Amino acid sequence: MKISTDKEKIEEILIRGVNEIIDYENLKQKLLSGKKLRVKLGIDPTSPKLHLGNSVMLLKLKDFQELGHQIVLIIGDFTGTIGDTSDKTSERPMLSEKETKKNTKDYIKQVSKILDIKKTEVCYNSKWLKKLGYSEIGMQADQFSLSDFIDRENIKRRLDKGTRVSLREVLYPLMQGYDSVAVRADIEIGGTDQRFNLLAGRRLQECYKQPPQDIMMLNLIAGTDGRKMSKSFNNTINILDNPDDMFGKLMSVNDELIIIYFEHLTRVPMEKVKEYKRQLESGINPRDIKFILAKEITKFYWGEKRAEEAEKNFKKIFQEKKAPSKIPQLNLAGKNIVEVLILGKLAQSKSEARRLILQGGVKIDEKVVRSPEEIVNKDSIVQKGKRHFLKII
Repeated sequence: MKISTDKEKIEEILIRGVNEIIDYENLKQKLLSGKKLRVKLGIDPTSPKLHLGNSVMLLKLKDFQELGHQIVLIIGDFTGTIGDTSDKTSERPMLSEKETKKNTKDYIKQVSKILDIKKTEVCYNSKWLKKLGYSEIGMQADQFSLSDFIDRENIKRRLDKGTRVSLREVLYPLMQGYDSVAVRADIEIGGTDQRFNLLAGRRLQECYKQPPQDIMMLNLIAGTDGRKMSKSFNNTINILDNPDDMFGKLMSVNDELIIIYFEHLTRVPMEKVKEYKRQLESGINPRDIKFILAKEITKFYWGEKRAEEAEKNFKKIFQEKKAPSKIPQLNLAGKNIVEVLILGKLAQSKSEARRLILQGGVKIDEKVVRSPEEIVNKDSIVQKGKRHFLKII
């Protein structure tokens, strides 16, 4: 495939959602040269679900892929067992190999929602990291001082508080950096919280006599509660959330995030995004623009038809106070509400089901359930929260 040097597209790649580039001029010249570049992103399988925070990086890879560059996706099945604490205020627990393997099960399926996976080079970093011995790790570690590591803001804060920082955490940047050596990356994409790890890649590439990769750091985005979108905060919108859930979660985000989401989570032309911003500043109801945003993102992952259905269902539930037109049906008549919630996958355990009931979050035929022992009759509609429905047959 011929490499595109379209100046407008390159300019947007270098600006849209970007916080910092090292080295900007060098990267721009590479992109204009027509040389095919190897563009790297690493994802650790700390959870089985990728979310729209991850999609910021994946969409940027898609931009590079559409210009004809080689995308190198590294799934950190080895680094995932060690744990990166770049954005953490405490030590991240180690995962077992079994846990990381389980978490990676659907990663390709999720990534394929954004990237052309047939044109993507997918690697697992256990392939090279498991082989390293003390001699080579020692040589890599010699490229950094301890002060390089502890000067990082979150590490310094933990040390000042007397919070434990393990030696394992010191090794993580070496591993991520060596990934760049192993795949001979020309560019690495990452969030702003990854700055030290990304720079480690440059330093180790120089140590191994490779040209240092350019670095593109992208902005982190907030989740449904306004904090950084993170599995730890349970505020994510997941790539495989069903259309109704995705649409509903997007409609629940803070109004201040509308334009940020358009810029980072869609590829709606920036001129159109600026027009939406002008409309918001002129006093239009933010909900009107948020409907466009929710439909645009849901359409990207699930197609036009399902996005339209999700929009109709949202309006039925929240504006017309009706149940959606399509509701899952299960033959659970005669069982108590706790069993129905679990078997209907509206709760993962009896304790969660009871908690939902005690909090008033469960209804049967629009009446709040007060007792975990309540029996659910045939043709009843069970509702959990605002968006989840189940018809009992």
